[in-house]
Amino acid sequence: MDLKQRIDDLGSRFTREASGFGRRTRSVAGKEGYWQRVQDLFTRDVTGHGLRELFEGDARETLRFFTREIELEDLGPRPWYQRWPIAGFRVFEATAYRLSPARRIFFAVAVPLLFLGWLRYALAAMESISVRAFDLPMPALPLIASTLFFVLLVLELKDKLTLKGDLEVARQIQFGLLPFEPFAQGRLTVRCFMRPANTVGGDYFDVIDLGSGRTALVVGDVAGKGMPAALLMALLQGSLRTLITAGLRGVSLIARLNQHLFANIPANRLITMFHAEIGVDGGPLSYVNAGHNPPFLIRADGEVERLAATGVALGILEDPPFEMLEARFEAGDLIVLYTDGVTEAMNAADEEFGEERLAVSLQSRRGAPAAELIDGVIADVLAFCGPVRPRDDATLMVVHST
Repeated sequence: MDLKQRIDDLGSRFTREASGFGRRTRSVAGKEGYWQRVQDLFTRDVTGHGLRELFEGDARETLRFFTREIELEDLGPRPWYQRWPIAGFRVFEATAYRLSPARRIFFAVAVPLLFLGWLRYALAAMESISVRAFDLPMPALPLIASTLFFVLLVLELKDKLTLKGDLEVARQIQFGLLPFEPFAQGRLTVRCFMRPANTVGGDYFDVIDLGSGRTALVVGDVAGKGMPAALLMALLQGSLRTLITAGLRGVSLIARLNQHLFANIPANRLITMFHAEIGVDGGPLSYVNAGHNPPFLIRADGEVERLAATGVALGILEDPPFEMLEARFEAGDLIVLYTDGVTEAMNAADEEFGEERLAVSLQSRRGAPAAELIDGVIADVLAFCGPVRPRDDATLMVVHST
């Protein structure tokens, strides 16, 4: 009987037992019923096709995944006893370098030890070969168990690395959608920074040409982080730009955007957003603050104003009121927009960086170029956090009027 037939028979037996246990556990109580439920747990939905896919499809796909970028063609002319060790080492080396440095050490120790364990077992099984060099006891069952566990981890590692690759592509796409390049037009200069807590994030910033010498400045924050927040961020950007292209401005724009988000995002999600419109050659700043952190407006003489919320966050209510306010924005003034990943960054004592520290950091650098100001603020935040990794996405937008 070949391996394929054995796998099919094993899967069929599991399926029959699972269906039988599923019927019996409803009427059997006590110790016997408990063990039947345990068996049901490990046999339910097991099929011959699933086992065959594990041994054939998953194994083949995993081998192809770990060897797809490795040069092996030059090993063809070599004898098998040279070809296979060299190929194995190249796969081992390439896999190790896909891991983070700390995990790479564990991988580099575990794989050789497992190999030596099997080598010792193979030598011990051959009576004609002395095994004094491998005289540490290594029972067969623990060795087999550790090997099976290692194979399972390799399969999971392949899935994780595949997901990591997809996330890296998503990161490139997301960063390509955002205007990281400095903006300079007329008397207006804008520079932006974003640091996701994970590979991708839910923070959003944009600089949008409205025509007739006016520009929109936008900073938003999707509740949550990671891929779900990044998807909603893309929805926010696409919806906002579409509505702007349709000619909507000011309160009408934000109200229509809120209606769209209310109808299309999950009920447990919300988005805060600061949206401003300004002329590139000067003039007042018109803004709607939908529940976002109040930006800092720092005057040329050092006076600080806050641009407080003029409405609730987007996606909570279907038709909430929004208000548009105006603020003077003159030569030498500075506006700093940010997300709560900056102010809510925590240190080892669970203390937040806070708005007061941010205000001090901004005041001490208000005369510096935008790039230096951003770098300085981020350095202050990271120094405050110390070894604690930032838990939320952080975004800064610095707007100068010259």
